[in-house]
Amino acid sequence: MNTTLPTAPSRHDHPPQPIERAEPRVRRVGVIDRIALHLGVALITWSRRPSAASRERRATRLEQNILRLEREREWDRAARLTLPLR
Repeated sequence: MNTTLPTAPSRHDHPPQPIERAEPRVRRVGVIDRIALHLGVALITWSRRPSAASRERRATRLEQNILRLEREREWDRAARLTLPLR
């Protein structure tokens, strides 16, 4: 059992890599793909726009902050008028 069988030359890179060609292929984006990309970006931008409800909430929050500042000023004024001097 000393017989040696000839082995065919094979590649030993794992995972097998594609054979490189002399000229690399240029992949260009087609018109349909570009339109789809622009449409997708436009839909995402449109869906994230501020809604009327958020504008109303922002206005309400601003009014609440103004009222809170007025209450604090009134409390501070009343405290200065009623508390004894140091």
